Amino acid sequence: MQREKEYVGFATLPNQVHRKSVKKGFDFTLMVAERISQTVEIIKHTVDIEEKGVKLKLTIVDTPGFGDAVNNTESWRTITDYIEQQFEQYFRDESGLNRKNIQDNRVHCCLYFIPPFGHGLRPVDVEVMKALQDKVNIVPLISKADCLTPAEMRRMKDRVREEIEKFSIKVYQFPDCDSDEDEGFKQQDRELKESTPFAVIGSNTIVEVKGQRVRGRLYPWGIVEVENQSHCDFVKLRNMLIRSHMHDLKDITCDVHYENYRAHCIQQMTRTLTQDNRVESPIPILPLSTPDAETEKLIKMKDEELRRMQEMLQKMQQQMHEQDL
Repeated sequence: MQREKEYVGFATLPNQVHRKSVKKGFDFTLMVAERISQTVEIIKHTVDIEEKGVKLKLTIVDTPGFGDAVNNTESWRTITDYIEQQFEQYFRDESGLNRKNIQDNRVHCCLYFIPPFGHGLRPVDVEVMKALQDKVNIVPLISKADCLTPAEMRRMKDRVREEIEKFSIKVYQFPDCDSDEDEGFKQQDRELKESTPFAVIGSNTIVEVKGQRVRGRLYPWGIVEVENQSHCDFVKLRNMLIRSHMHDLKDITCDVHYENYRAHCIQQMTRTLTQDNRVESPIPILPLSTPDAETEKLIKMKDEELRRMQEMLQKMQQQMHEQDL
């Protein structure tokens, strides 16, 4: 007689994880990079959004304009410095004592705007995206989509895709759907992939269309609606960022871009610790010819600093070893 299987209860784990995640909320940081000259410094806008009990802290990082100056040499440096500063802060917090409440300000996605004028990517576009590709998920966009006819837009998208491949630029790649996903999701995923790079329209104006108030642009020949999918890809972009691929963007940021930065930091620390068995420190080393109380105090402080850094390094190496198993 076959024994009836006992019900343990671990099948409820997904619900537990979901409830915990919803209670904690989510952080998502979006960077906007565009060839404009109005913005001269990094500007952050943070908004707390709650929908059906789910909380999202959304941070928009507006970057300085680049590409229109007389000298564009390393015009992207401010952007890459900001991304690395967020990695550095997260690394410090992760190595500290209070690791349960770390604020994640790492940049999870960079929307890179390509103007519709011209014939694809300019040299500065290639240079900037190359500088960003190993630090952040790049999602290329074609701006001001209402400036092009449908045929012109198709040619523009084809040209940008070809040049991204030609110059071996690493942009965000949509993950393949799982085999058990429903057909509706698979169809949506196919449409997203076929629409890249997304062509978008922006507007701060509310206009009336057939008795409904919508966000759009009013022209003498008609109205362009931001959220009309026959006019632009704004809705597809929003769905990709918020509904379908936010977690994947966060995972790649954590598991790839940040891990590369973290590994680099650990390697630097290893070299520093092994070089003459001492660590460069802001604490000065006084001559041994003056063995007074202050000198002894500084030596003890330096020894303590060395001990702490060695312990932190050993702990990080152990964590990396456990992850590789």
